[in-house]
Amino acid sequence: MIKQIFGKLPKKTSKSSSHPNGEGGGVNPHHTPPPTSNRPNGVYEPLPSFRDVPASEKPTLFIKKLTMCCVLFDFTDPSKNLREKETKRQTLLDLVDYIATVPTKFTDAAMQEIAKLAAINLFRTFPTAANHESKVLETLDGNDDEELALEPAWPHLQLVYELLLRFVASSMTDAKLAKRYVDHSFVLKLLELFDSVDQREREYLKTILHRIYGKFMVHRPFIRKAINNIFYRFVFETERHNGIAELLEILGSIINGFALPLKEEHKLFLVRALMPLHRPKCAAAYHQQLCYCIVQFVEKDSKLADTVVRGLLRYWPVTNSSKEVMFLGELEEVLEGTQAAEFQRCMVPLFRRIAKCLNSSHFQVAERALFLWNNDHIRNLITQNLKVIMPIVFPAMERNMCSHWNQTVKNLTLNVRKVLAETDQALFDECLAKFQEDEASKAEVAAKREATWKLLEDLAASKTVSSEAVLVTRFTSSVTITTSGKASGS
Repeated sequence: MIKQIFGKLPKKTSKSSSHPNGEGGGVNPHHTPPPTSNRPNGVYEPLPSFRDVPASEKPTLFIKKLTMCCVLFDFTDPSKNLREKETKRQTLLDLVDYIATVPTKFTDAAMQEIAKLAAINLFRTFPTAANHESKVLETLDGNDDEELALEPAWPHLQLVYELLLRFVASSMTDAKLAKRYVDHSFVLKLLELFDSVDQREREYLKTILHRIYGKFMVHRPFIRKAINNIFYRFVFETERHNGIAELLEILGSIINGFALPLKEEHKLFLVRALMPLHRPKCAAAYHQQLCYCIVQFVEKDSKLADTVVRGLLRYWPVTNSSKEVMFLGELEEVLEGTQAAEFQRCMVPLFRRIAKCLNSSHFQVAERALFLWNNDHIRNLITQNLKVIMPIVFPAMERNMCSHWNQTVKNLTLNVRKVLAETDQALFDECLAKFQEDEASKAEVAAKREATWKLLEDLAASKTVSSEAVLVTRFTSSVTITTSGKASGS
């Protein structure tokens, strides 16, 4: 009885039944061998085409071709293994065509071999950050132009990516079975490849990962979390990654599909992962995609507008004018989806920042801030809260009229000033009077300060002819009293 029970248990795969490439049949299919050619028994001959064999033999031939394409070749030497490289390329083309027209569901063995093929050919380690930076510097110096950014093995990699894409997108792929091989480890390895310097590779990865997210629903939370971790490391550790823009494009589509009301997990993702992406110096490389994701959140839930605006103010650039122009553009898109209640929560700190932008010596920053009044929705929000906003921005506009060096900025300021006057003339006059009073007060303080320094200079000059020490008191009132007392005594 016991022997019968043990006889039904699955037997452990023996070490001798390993794959010709060194990959065990039931072992981790994501193991990546060294990137060198590995021809079994020294033979690498082409297999017959699928068109030349009967339908009953095609599944077996499919497995053989997949196994054959698990051999890697060295592309750093263009003259090495030319015949074998062409044989593999033709085999991959045959596999790509077959996957697109396969008449039946993929078997478990076929899916395992496809995952192994993708892992062996695609998953690899990229150069270190130091090597990457040296390559970037060489590119900036004009050496080799675009060659440094291209993957030498692309003739094979492209076909492997195409094969994987067609496999994931195929209606003959059963997601419940395929998830055993397209698992978390496989997805993580794919995400690591987004750091490739070759944009063609990142485009394929973007499409494949999006398909995986759509087909394998069980992986969705894991994929979002893994992308979060990439963002965290990029923002808070390295500030170097080549695929942030592509990952944000995927997220833009994912966010668009979020159900309402938004989960707390998704709101935390906005605050903890997306908003800090405004901080790195290289934000311009992915700002368009980031802005799309941010706006998607505001369109999904307008109550998030206050959170987004305050997040922008938190990461607002101080010395980077081009980045400041980008922030103003994103701010306009966010405010277009902002309702009056959320706008009122953040309008005071927001327009304090806009007032500083209005007075920016960089004319593009000042222009972009003034262009906010050209947006009908934003102008309506401002009009509804003019009693709060006009006193904040009015002094900045008056200073522009008096002292800004750029004539275009002056003209735009004049136009906005007219709009404010036409909207509420009484409030405009009140702000103008307050501004003139403040300016007069400032002039008076400046004159008193100048007079105090003059007294100090005269006092110091009167003592320089003698050896008597000069005591300069801290407070203006003391200096004034001392001077006046000396004058009365004399």
